[in-house]
Amino acid sequence: MFKKLKRAALGASVPHEKATAAMQTVKMPVPGKVVLPMQQHIGEPCTPVVKKGDTVLVGTLVGKANGAVSANIYSGVSGTVSAIETVRASSGAMVPAVVITPDGNQTVDSAVKAPVVTDKASFLAAVQDCGLVGLGGAGFPTAVKLNVPSGVDTVVINAAECEPYLAADTREMLENGDSILAGIRAVMKYLAIKNCVVGIENNKPECIETMTRLLKAEAGVTVKTLPSRYPQGAEKVLIEKTTGREVPQGGLPSDVGVVVLNVTTVSVIGKFLATGMPLTTKRVTVAGDAVQNPQNVEVIIGTPANEVLAFCGLKQDVPVAKLISGGPMMGVALPDFEHPVVKQTNGLLALSAKAAAKPDMGPCIRCGRCIDACPLGLAPVQIAGAFNKKDVEALNKLCVDLCMMCGTCSYVCPAKRPVTQVMSLAKNFAKKEAQK
Repeated sequence: MFKKLKRAALGASVPHEKATAAMQTVKMPVPGKVVLPMQQHIGEPCTPVVKKGDTVLVGTLVGKANGAVSANIYSGVSGTVSAIETVRASSGAMVPAVVITPDGNQTVDSAVKAPVVTDKASFLAAVQDCGLVGLGGAGFPTAVKLNVPSGVDTVVINAAECEPYLAADTREMLENGDSILAGIRAVMKYLAIKNCVVGIENNKPECIETMTRLLKAEAGVTVKTLPSRYPQGAEKVLIEKTTGREVPQGGLPSDVGVVVLNVTTVSVIGKFLATGMPLTTKRVTVAGDAVQNPQNVEVIIGTPANEVLAFCGLKQDVPVAKLISGGPMMGVALPDFEHPVVKQTNGLLALSAKAAAKPDMGPCIRCGRCIDACPLGLAPVQIAGAFNKKDVEALNKLCVDLCMMCGTCSYVCPAKRPVTQVMSLAKNFAKKEAQK
């Protein structure tokens, strides 16, 4: 049975590496090509609705959502579809992709117009039409998340941005407060939610001041200052820290009356309701010791990573040994520099061989630091032992299914063991055994 956690003792103190936090977002020019994988979300891949040779415009639908859990994909450029090909997603899966050659005109599709929203059904339809997914990195279709039961009384806005390097959400708060406010108002109005809590880590005082000033007159809306401790932005941790409620094992936030939205996600809702322009661009923090000019860049979704890196510049004497999409804790190493920016991309970290080098691994000394640090109170040492024995019953008793692969256990391990990877293997093993 999942027990109440001693939250104060959990998590890790990661370096506050936010060199681009004070840098205004820079808009990147139209790229030489755009590659739009049809899987940019949790759920079913989209079906391409264009073919080679078709002309597309900014905001043209190119990938139609399939099934109950999916999200439309739109072109961020005007131009010509040059190919429908198969590409490798960051997950390793092979998925279809629409490749577009831009014409440089950026002509907007006439179908782009502000939606008419009058109730919950039309609001959810608008969010679906936006193609919006969780922009904090999870990629869950937002229209599905917002289809909440009537018992939900609180929306929690995740503005923690606890990963090192990443500053995309920080810049959203400092640059687009009006759209954040519009999005919060719409969510509360159409979902009949009375309360909203915006959670921001205390290492972002300018964001706290800006959001507090912006939201002070809004009924039911508060800004909550959170300790700077990773992974403060993890959904279950954030809910407990902002509301005092704890999501039960196997449960959803809605089970405790909460829905969680990333701060940039709710801002895009505000923008879409005002303009009708679907999700076609993404702010990306480009950083790492191999980058010449680290900055926050507004990138057209589908832009290859190498074009983004060329725009920011790479140090000539520092070859890139690893390119990470996301932050250093939960980010994914990309297979090549051609990999495109997708909806979930909030960072590109170009690291040298020195920065990317794996530390020497030693034997487990059973110090218990991984247990002390786990944000969900799990016991990685015991889980590893049960996994080595292929003991499914023990893994289930140890609640391995709760692991969110946040990387905290590996970060605090003095022996530099791949604890997180073992946790992932154990979780997947237990899941597969349960499906037999």
